[in-house]
This record gives sequence, structure tokens and C-alpha cells, in this order.
Amino acid sequence: MPAPAPSFGFPFTAIVGQEEMKLSLILAVIDPNIGGVLIMGHRGTGKSTAVRALADLLPGIQKVKGCRYGCDPADHAGWCAECSSRRNGHGLPRERGRVPVVELPLGATEDRVCGTLDIGRALREGAVVFQPGLLARANRGFLYIDEVNLLEDHLVDLLLDVAASGRNIVERESISLTHPARFVLVGSGNPEEGELRPQLLDRFGLHARVATITGVNARMEIVRRRERFERDREAFCSEMEPAQARLARRIARGRRLAPSIEVDAALVMQIGELCLRLNVDGHRGELTMLRAARALAAFEGRRRAGPGHVRQVAALSLAHRLRKDPLGEIDPGSRIERALAQVMPVESK
Repeated sequence: MPAPAPSFGFPFTAIVGQEEMKLSLILAVIDPNIGGVLIMGHRGTGKSTAVRALADLLPGIQKVKGCRYGCDPADHAGWCAECSSRRNGHGLPRERGRVPVVELPLGATEDRVCGTLDIGRALREGAVVFQPGLLARANRGFLYIDEVNLLEDHLVDLLLDVAASGRNIVERESISLTHPARFVLVGSGNPEEGELRPQLLDRFGLHARVATITGVNARMEIVRRRERFERDREAFCSEMEPAQARLARRIARGRRLAPSIEVDAALVMQIGELCLRLNVDGHRGELTMLRAARALAAFEGRRRAGPGHVRQVAALSLAHRLRKDPLGEIDPGSRIERALAQVMPVESK
């Protein structure tokens, strides 16, 4: 079965800097149970570019042919009702497609997000037919929300619940159905335009901060790469292909290894102690840090997660979960570094 044709989007490996953002996205792809990524920072720093570029880097997916939700032919338990009803002893026809990237626009209604009754067919045919929404299109891919801090709270709550359960439950007039909606949720925004509520911040697995690059050489390199890309996309993507292929192999290997990565009980204890010292509410902090450390170890081709992996993902996992300093004098990153030095100090050589 042929692979999808190249999209010639901007390559992930051509993005200059923003290492926090790139690592967070990679870890969330290796283990979607991490719970998505929140990217906050200045405008024009490559947030939406990075999400689309990472999706292009991933291999195409097998889908049940004609399925409106892109069901996985091998995951019978996760099929939609339509695929389950069509199932026979020989399986269903399949096709290959790209990993979907669906952008949720500001102002989107709940019906557009979740799906609703197909009014046109109802009027023409008198039939009750469900019209899938953005959540259906995002199944097995990415749902990207730019300016998530400006999105209505009830929609953000709904999206986070669906992202956690992997199913979208729709109750509309005479419609009652459930369909698969498993996706990596990525939100981005500029904190100067408003903060997310702490309850919503906590529901995102990782929090990456991005900022305008200040080094002159790096800024000029961004301009040069973008101009070369826009002048001849195919040539630029061909030039980046070796680096893209290497990263794609590392991600694929990481996804295979992640479920089997070992973690010592002592390290799990240190993760718990770190969260206690930082007064992190709830237990999502520990779970996210453990999953992110495993994903990082898998990305590096290791068999076991160690203290170094925890140190590298601690700020990404915890910075947005800390209670705010009343005086605003201590940066969350500094508080985490101080606690790390106490709980798992780096051994001197």
C-alpha cells in the first residue's frame, strides 16, 4: 500500500532553538499518556510550525477505509459503532493516511467541536445522521489550539476530558453516540494575553516555555532557513531529509521501547519527595514526571530511566503545577532546581 505523498511542510529538524518545546512534543508523541503539551510564549516563535512539522515526521497510519473517525484496523476494541457493525471474519478494507493535525479556531461552537445532527440530510431525507466534528477528525493525531488561554472555559474542560478518556460522548436531540477521539492535545498562547486557570494548567502534561531568540546569529539562521524553504520547498526538504530520517527512527524506536522502560523504586520515591517539597497539589505531577522520564529514556535508546532523565523533565512536568509565589520573586524553574539539588543531587566526579 503506497505511503502518503510528501507534504513539503517546514521540517521539524530545521527549527532553530526552542529545545524545550521540541522535546516536550517528542515525549508526548512517544507516550501519549503524558497528557499533551502546553506551549506558552511570544508570538512568532514557531509553535504551530513545530506541531505540523512533527506530524509530518511521523509515519502514515493504517485506517479502516471509509471510516469517518480513522479507526485503527488492528484495534477492534477501539472501533466506532459503524466499524463494529461492518466487521466480518475477514476484517475490513484499509487505507493509509497521514497523521491528522486539526486546528481548533477561537470562536468554535460546541457543536462544531463535538459534532451534531446533519441538518441538510434531516431536511432532505428525514434521516437522523450524525455529522462528526473536529474531535472526530483529530482521532489518532493532534488537536492544536492556538491562544488556548482565550478559549472559553467550558470548551477547554470538554477537550481535556475527551483527551483523557479517548472517547467523545455526544448527546444531541435524538442523537446519542460515542466515538473514538484519541489525540495529542497541544495548546499554545501568549501569557501576556491572559493566564489559564490553575485547574486547566494542571490537566496538561507538559508545559514548555518559548521566547524570542536574542542571539543575532541564530536569528539570521532562522531567516535564512525560512527564505530557502519558501524559495524551493522541495529542495530544502530534501536537504533536511537525512536529519529528518534519523529523528523519525529515534521516535519510532522510543515508541517501541517506552512500555518496557524500567524505573527503580528508589527513583519513584525521589519523584514523590520532590513533589512533596514543592507542595504540588494532587498526583498528576508524579505521574507525568515518571512517564516523561520513561519516554526520554526510550528516546535515548536506554532500557532504564535514571535521575538524569528526571532532572531533564522536572521543570516541564512541574513548573505549571506550582503554587504561585505571592511576591512573584522566585521563578518556578529556580524553585524546582533547588528542590532537585536537595532530593537528587548530582554526584561529583
